[in-house]
Amino acid sequence: MAWALKLPLADEVIESGLVQDFDASLSGIGQELGAGAYSMSDVLALPIFKQEESSLPPDNENEILPFQYVLCAATSPAVKLHDETLTYLNQGQSYEIRMLDNRKLGELPEINGKLVKSIFRVVFHDRRLQYTEHQQLEGWKWNRPGDRILDIDIPMSVGIIDPRANPTQLNTVEFLWDPAKRTSVFIQVHCISTEFTMRKHGGEKGVPFRVQIDTFKENENGEYTEHLHSASCQIKVFKPKGADRKQKTDREKMEKRTPHEKEKYQPSYETTILTECSPWPEITYVNNSPSPGFNSSHSSFSLGEGNGSPNHQPEPPPPVTDNLLPTTTPQEAQQWLHRNRFSTFTRLFTNFSGADLLKLTRDDVIQICGPADGIRLFNALKGRMVRPRLTIYVCQESLQLREQQQQQQQPQQKHEDGDSNGTFFVYHAIYLEELTAVELTEKIAQLFSISPRQISQIYKQGPTGIHVLISDEMIQNFQEEACFILDTMKAETNDSYHIILK
Repeated sequence: MAWALKLPLADEVIESGLVQDFDASLSGIGQELGAGAYSMSDVLALPIFKQEESSLPPDNENEILPFQYVLCAATSPAVKLHDETLTYLNQGQSYEIRMLDNRKLGELPEINGKLVKSIFRVVFHDRRLQYTEHQQLEGWKWNRPGDRILDIDIPMSVGIIDPRANPTQLNTVEFLWDPAKRTSVFIQVHCISTEFTMRKHGGEKGVPFRVQIDTFKENENGEYTEHLHSASCQIKVFKPKGADRKQKTDREKMEKRTPHEKEKYQPSYETTILTECSPWPEITYVNNSPSPGFNSSHSSFSLGEGNGSPNHQPEPPPPVTDNLLPTTTPQEAQQWLHRNRFSTFTRLFTNFSGADLLKLTRDDVIQICGPADGIRLFNALKGRMVRPRLTIYVCQESLQLREQQQQQQQPQQKHEDGDSNGTFFVYHAIYLEELTAVELTEKIAQLFSISPRQISQIYKQGPTGIHVLISDEMIQNFQEEACFILDTMKAETNDSYHIILK
C-alpha cells in the first residue's frame, strides 16, 4: 500500500520537467517523446541523480537512490551542458524543498514506520572559502548580530517533526520526518552572495553557496547517526527580487544567442533536483563553553586565577586535522580523498587502505598523479602544514602584579623573558594569515573564549604611552614572533572592552 502511494509523487517529479542533466544524445529524445516514454526505473537511473565525482563504487552506479530532494526554484538558463545547475534565490524568501521517498519495495525495511533525521546546511561552494568557513561565518555573525544564515519557515512546512536550529551553528537546521508521509520544508536564506566577496566596491560577482541535505536513521541507541543519503545543489542568493532580475537577464542573454550556441547550454527548469554527494563531515569548530565573566573592579577580563597558571586557564580549541592514518580502511580512504579534493583519483586508489597510500614515495605519487596533483597529494599524505604568514605571542598582564605595583608606587622593569620580580608569565601563540585587524580581533577573542563583539578596539602602546589604533597596515609591519602583554580598558558601552598591546 505504501508503494502505491509513492508512485504518483515520483511521477509528478518526472512530469514537471525535473529531469535536468540529459547529455546531448538524450536531450532531444526527451523533448520529442516526453517523460511518459520512460519507465520509472530508466529515468531514475540517469546520471542526473548522481554527482559527477560520485564516491560510490563502480558496481553501484545504476543504483536508485533511496531519497530525492527537489528545490522549488527555477534553474538558470546560462549554465553549460554537463555543468552543475545553478539556482538563484532571494534573500529571506521562503522556498519549498520536497522530500521524496524513492525506495523500492522491500528496500531499507528497517526505517518502515520510523522517522529519519535530515540536516540542512548552507555552505560555501568555493574551496578557498571552505578552508576559512569558520572565520567567514564568525565575521558575518559579528556584522549581523542576532541573525541566522538559514531558517525553517515552520508555518508553511508540512510533515516535519521537532525542527531545531542550533544557536551556535547559524548555517544549519535539522528536523525529523516520516518517509511514508508527504513532507515539504520551506527554508529561508538570510545571507547574500556578495557579503563574502573580497572587494566591495559595487558590481562584484557574488560567491556561490551549496544547499546540502544529509539524512540519517536511528542506531541501536536511538541516536540518528547512521548515514542514509546526502544531496546538494549550487545556489546564489540576491537581495529581495534580485534573483528574479538575474533570471530575467540570463533568459534575455540566451534569447540573443544563435541556435548553435544555445545547444551548448542547459534549458531552464522550473525546479532543481539536488544531486548525490558525500556526507558533510561533522567538525566542531568552536569551544561552546560559557564565556568567562568580566571583572568590573579591574575593568579586565581574566584568563584564570592568580598569575594565569596553565592549570586554570581555558585552552583554545584544538586545530582541526584530517590526517590519513595507517589504520584507515579503503572505504575511509576514499572519503579522505574526496574531502581533500582528490576525487579524480578515487577510482585509481579504490582498493588502497591508509597504510597503502602512506607507503607511496614522493616519486610514486608524482608518477601516478602528475607533478601538480602528485606534490599536493604527497604533502597531504604526510600532513605537512603551511606556515602562517605572521606569528605573535600574547600574555595577559597579571592583575596581582598590577596591584603590587600600585601599592609600591614604583615602576617595575619587565624583562624580555617575561619574568618580572619573580612573577611568571604564560604566553600564547597567535597565527595570522590575512594580516588584518578583524582577523587579530577574532583570534584574540577565540583565545580567551569570548565573543569578538566584546572587543571594541585594539590599540598598541606607542611612544610616551600613547595609544595607537591597530590597523591592517600596522599588523603587516609587525615583526615575526613579536611579544605583547595584553591590557584591557573598559569601553564606552557596558559589555565591551578595549585591548591594549604593550
